[in-house]
Amino acid sequence: MSEAPKPRPEFRNINIFNDVRTYRLPLAGWVSILHRASGALMFLLLPFIIWLFDKSISSEISFGQFSAAFSAGLGVFPAWFVKLVVLALIWAYLHHLLAGVRHLYLDVSHRTTKTFGRQSAVATIGASVLLTLVLGAKLFGLY
Repeated sequence: MSEAPKPRPEFRNINIFNDVRTYRLPLAGWVSILHRASGALMFLLLPFIIWLFDKSISSEISFGQFSAAFSAGLGVFPAWFVKLVVLALIWAYLHHLLAGVRHLYLDVSHRTTKTFGRQSAVATIGASVLLTLVLGAKLFGLY
């Protein structure tokens, strides 16, 4: 005789007013959400990225305008604000790239254990933050 299967756990929807403050999203969930947020940030700032690229390669005069955006500012935006936007773009690109590679690796290797998911999430966030700090130090002239 076979045993009757155990009843499956019942999952209910999260109540936005009561449960969101106490719900703890796993680190792999944060990586996934940040992957989407970084993609959206890059998409929204695409006109700025295209403008930067155009100014940097068109001519010597336009390259001077490109360089001036980082030293004197851009219209009503001061130079520090332009650098912060570019720093956000640097983080978005690096995190989106590393999280995308992580997602692809998980899809291909089928390593879907909780431990590996957490380890790869820590590695993804750590590498994206470390590389952003290194490139941000270069952007702000620290080396």
